[in-house]
Amino acid sequence: MTTFRIQTLNNISQQGLDRLPRPRFETGAEIAQPDALLVRSADLHKAEIPASVKAIGRAGAGTNNIPVAAMTKRGVPVFNAPGANANAVKELVLAGLLIAARNLAPALDFVHKLDGDDKAMHETVEAGKKKFVGMELPGRSLGVIGLGAIGVKVANAAVELGMEVWGFDPAMTVQNAWKLDARVNQALSVDEVISRSQFLSLHVPLIEATRALVNADRIRRLKPKGVVLNFAREGIVDEAAVIEALNEGRLQAYVCDFPSNALKGHPRVVALPHLGASTNEAEDNCAVMVADQLRDFLDTGNVTNSVNFPEAVLGLLPGKHRLCIVNENVPNMVGQISTALARRNLNIADLLNKSRGDLAYSLVDVDTSIPAAAVDEIASIPGVISTRVISAR
Repeated sequence: MTTFRIQTLNNISQQGLDRLPRPRFETGAEIAQPDALLVRSADLHKAEIPASVKAIGRAGAGTNNIPVAAMTKRGVPVFNAPGANANAVKELVLAGLLIAARNLAPALDFVHKLDGDDKAMHETVEAGKKKFVGMELPGRSLGVIGLGAIGVKVANAAVELGMEVWGFDPAMTVQNAWKLDARVNQALSVDEVISRSQFLSLHVPLIEATRALVNADRIRRLKPKGVVLNFAREGIVDEAAVIEALNEGRLQAYVCDFPSNALKGHPRVVALPHLGASTNEAEDNCAVMVADQLRDFLDTGNVTNSVNFPEAVLGLLPGKHRLCIVNENVPNMVGQISTALARRNLNIADLLNKSRGDLAYSLVDVDTSIPAAAVDEIASIPGVISTRVISAR
């Protein structure tokens, strides 16, 4: 039986590692020539990724720390764990919402600076508390940009708090649409969401299209005493525009998970130390999800929740041998693969071919073992990036 070697580049939840049992899998930080890498925050852009690596798993949603484009060129799928930390982030967003609405951060700072005896402190509190008068959430409007796993949970929770919720996501999946509360109002653009909202929560990835998505012009579109909550990615918000709006009183508060020197110490900013997924439950969930995906890929070639490969799931029947092929998405690839197998009298029992952009991925099951010569011929086809054989068990 083949033993797969998985190198862990961060501390990974034991619940996740338990999904990779010995002797089928060997895991550890010091493993050489690994078949797969399992990471959380380790920066792989600066690392030399061994040629032996067949897959990379990120125990979290974002993959900014992984050279995805370079791995695609090598035929290496990159897996993540979308939605596994959604509840943890949702709860932090709700905490930020309440902190901003009730001015809790400056109120706590005020209390920390109190001195004198209890009588003096009480008098100071009674005289000073009017500076921290807040607002209640029922009837207030919240805009949610990005209705993925996290955005849907935030929108639904805000509806239950009595808020008027507006949402926008041009690429919303059918699965998330089914989960979204019917009371969430549909907006047709980012600008419509913002113009209808006093509170704004962001749940989109950082790509060129979303960089500085919230800028000076869009901040001006928010309703008075606006609050921006950013628990997605730092660059989605134009920090300088936010500070200017806070200083001018056009924005009441900015709550985020990304501290910076410019934000630190500003009385209207609550900047948390990247706590979004920092719960024991989220770390367990992410590790379990990505470990299951790595295990399935190494065992069967199936691909689920990859950020650079198409979804490809084909049941591997007992006694069948599987050929996994990554290639450029160009015409006649399947035909050339089939011809190479037929030339050696190999009968195709099942075949799945999926594509994503410029990349295609095929799972080909045959009745008998696949000779090295057949694999070499397929690997030599122009446009084939990588091949792998999974023998019958």
